[in-house]
Amino acid sequence: MKSRKAKPSPGNTVSLGPRFRQAFVFAARKHAEQRKKGSGIPYISHLMGVCSLVLEAGGDEDIAIAALLHDVVEDCGGMPILKEVRSRFGKRVAQIVEGCTDSYVVPKLPWKKRKVDYIKHLKTADSDVRLVSSADKLHNARAILADYKQIGEAVWERFSGGRDGTLWYYRTLAREFHRGSRNPLVNELRLVVNELENLAEDYGSTRSAPSSDGRRT
Repeated sequence: MKSRKAKPSPGNTVSLGPRFRQAFVFAARKHAEQRKKGSGIPYISHLMGVCSLVLEAGGDEDIAIAALLHDVVEDCGGMPILKEVRSRFGKRVAQIVEGCTDSYVVPKLPWKKRKVDYIKHLKTADSDVRLVSSADKLHNARAILADYKQIGEAVWERFSGGRDGTLWYYRTLAREFHRGSRNPLVNELRLVVNELENLAEDYGSTRSAPSSDGRRT
């Protein structure tokens, strides 16, 4: 079982030097042509959001760099990219990025298997990985909730797991992050996931309600 590093403390002074700036440029270049699901928003916005959450939760420079790069292996080239990350930014950053990656190959393995394996992996992941991963999931969950409020059930068409699979995944993640050691992002993740599930239940009730002629809508 991997050892757990000390939990970062919010309020600590963190210096972001040349390595951080290099990581930002690296991430921006690797993800340059990518957009967030269902929108024209550049994908770098998600990476910036995750990095912001990590820093606000007390993460140090290495963890912040890993936050910027947490999807680069999965989305931009697999193991060769992980080796490049290790060479450019060091062993610790590479270990965190690896710990946040659920696929190294194209095409990816089936969605459910990847998610089940990733949740299992989190049970023994160290606090660095859990911090970046929880920031990633919180930023994603916030975006799903905001879009759900705007476009309703159509939001689930963006996700391989669909409505039920996506809700299962985020519910299970929230429970896993809440287990054992915690970081400042966990409670908010639970709140967002709970709101998302409540909204989904409301939509389900609306869809199954009888119409004026007695038929189900």
